Amino acid sequence: MVKHIILWQLKDELSAAEKAEIKANIKTGLEGLAGQIPGLVEVHVNINGLSSSNADLMLDTTFTDAAALKGYSTHPAHVAVADGKVRPYTKTRVCLDFEV
Repeated sequence: MVKHIILWQLKDELSAAEKAEIKANIKTGLEGLAGQIPGLVEVHVNINGLSSSNADLMLDTTFTDAAALKGYSTHPAHVAVADGKVRPYTKTRVCLDFEV
């Protein structure tokens, strides 16, 4: 199994209300990929970080193997969510992929 964890910070110019809506849309979009992408075992998006956090949201996914993760990265359903709901609103992205 392979874990794929991403932390994002949203753009500073977004209001608190805009950030809340964007985070909800990202959560819906990414969690909606469950069952659509071969090898994607679990997908969870946490949008309720504590005030001590320096990231706005986290993606926590599990894949059957590294090949499944690679397929996810280019899968049209994932690309649509990434290009439409994530990338336009994020200023930073940090990723850690590892075997479990």
